[in-house]
Amino acid sequence: MAKTSDNPEPGAFRVDDAAHGEASMGGAARGDVPRDDAADADSTKTSSRDDRATVTQPRLGFLGGLRWFWRQLTSMRTALFLLLLVAVGAVPGSIFPQHSIDEQRVTQYRLDHPDLAPWLDRLGMFNVYSSPWFAAIYLLLTVSLVGCIIPRVRVHYKAMRQGPPAMPRRLSRLPAHREVTLEATPEQVIAATRTVLRRKRFALRKGTGEFEVASEGGMLRETGNLLFHLSLIGIIVSVAAGHVWGWRGDVIVPEGSGFASTPSRYDTLKLGPWVDAEQDIPDWALKMNTLKVTFESNVDPTSSQWGQPRDFTADVDYRESANSAWKKDTIKVNHPLKVGGGEVYLLGNGYAPKITFKDAKGNVLYDESTPFLSIDNKYKSTGAFKISGASPKQIGLTGFFLPTAYLDPNLGPSSAFPDAKAPALYLTAFTGDLYPNGRPQSVFSLDTGTMTQLKDEKGQPVRLQLALGQTVQLPNNLGSVTFDAAPRWAGLSIRHDPGKGPALLFSVLALAGLVLSLTIRRRRVFVRVRSATDGDTDARTVVEIGGLAKGEDPRLALAVDDILERISRAAAPTTKTTGKA
Repeated sequence: MAKTSDNPEPGAFRVDDAAHGEASMGGAARGDVPRDDAADADSTKTSSRDDRATVTQPRLGFLGGLRWFWRQLTSMRTALFLLLLVAVGAVPGSIFPQHSIDEQRVTQYRLDHPDLAPWLDRLGMFNVYSSPWFAAIYLLLTVSLVGCIIPRVRVHYKAMRQGPPAMPRRLSRLPAHREVTLEATPEQVIAATRTVLRRKRFALRKGTGEFEVASEGGMLRETGNLLFHLSLIGIIVSVAAGHVWGWRGDVIVPEGSGFASTPSRYDTLKLGPWVDAEQDIPDWALKMNTLKVTFESNVDPTSSQWGQPRDFTADVDYRESANSAWKKDTIKVNHPLKVGGGEVYLLGNGYAPKITFKDAKGNVLYDESTPFLSIDNKYKSTGAFKISGASPKQIGLTGFFLPTAYLDPNLGPSSAFPDAKAPALYLTAFTGDLYPNGRPQSVFSLDTGTMTQLKDEKGQPVRLQLALGQTVQLPNNLGSVTFDAAPRWAGLSIRHDPGKGPALLFSVLALAGLVLSLTIRRRRVFVRVRSATDGDTDARTVVEIGGLAKGEDPRLALAVDDILERISRAAAPTTKTTGKA
């Protein structure tokens, strides 16, 4: 039989003690339990199972359900999931053209995909960032981050005010522990310890023993983490503010024409929910003097780089109010014009052929530059001239503009180069109501549903081919068309975004917070000293130091060694290691 101690260590529990107790309980060993007692035990177990089976779980109720939902919504796991969902939801915005970025590309996409575009429009794929489903995710992310971060800010604030924790009783149990003997007095060592730790930005605990120092450093790690998350909230709020108080207008301005910033002059104008068009749209004006476009022509014509755009520059005159003087400036890609509290960007360009239409009596009914929309990289463009003043029926001319025209045997009228080296117009004519039922329509197209196509004497559709400066007559004595010039047009986008500056500031702060949270380690260092003279005349001190890190810290031992080395140099010229490392 194993011999047991009469005085076991307090709190100890051994298997042989349990067995001894079982054997001494009424002298009943395993297999010696009376039958009636066994039946009672089985009955008790069955009753316990029945009681557990009939336990009714408490109901959360309405308020309890709200609290549960709030805890789930404000957890960091939910915030990360919503952040991922925002990133995934933003992907369609980079795949499909957006109304808020390039209206021309959206129009072209609708022409290229007439069956798919209506379904994408229903899902908000052309307005991803202002769609209801994206706004819902955005709002949930904001609420989740706020509910998750605010409690952490309070906890961190309390931790900074409380200071380092109390001195542990046994430093040897800490992950990083050192013990050395220094040739110095305890007073010198403890003073050197406080100096070294303060220089390393450690906070010292007040009220410790005379020869003890409790310190904590790296609180900026959590500060940086909170700064990063608070900055994310700031970015989200700034973007939302830009959407609410911002506005954007797009306009096409041909060379030699002007533009005045009034709500009615914009081709498209999108206002934030809290923007008043009459009061918040600034009054300024602009003249488009020239638009210079450079295309690649110094390579082989068979190269894929042949005809690729290389530079766009718009020379403009502008004034910020009706009473201010005109100023000159240039607008380039990524170099907007700042005027009226907003920015004017050069987004698109194309050709706006100018024609003169005269009736049979020689009266000029149309004398304008009309923008055409390019449909390939050689700037083959489609468009329409709408002569609403013609009588007895209105006249519409629709077709192609070709900057460098040639006749392809398979594709028909085509352009060989995007620059206007041999411009030409290929048109067909219609008569009838240009705007049936007053319905609005695209400036680049002609609604021919209620119109009649003009035909020649042979009954064939009229086809007009005009070189620059050429004039042709329409059949039935309807008038004449002259191709006067081929100026360019500039697609200008005017934007006012009050949240852009704050968003940039919060982005910088978020980056700074991320750097702090990744480079700083939160550590606690404890130092205890005691005299080790033992009657010797030379003063010697035993220094015991321990380090503890929050989370994983593979460099904790090196940090403790560095602090101990600095203390040794500050307190005494030599040291002797007498304890474990």
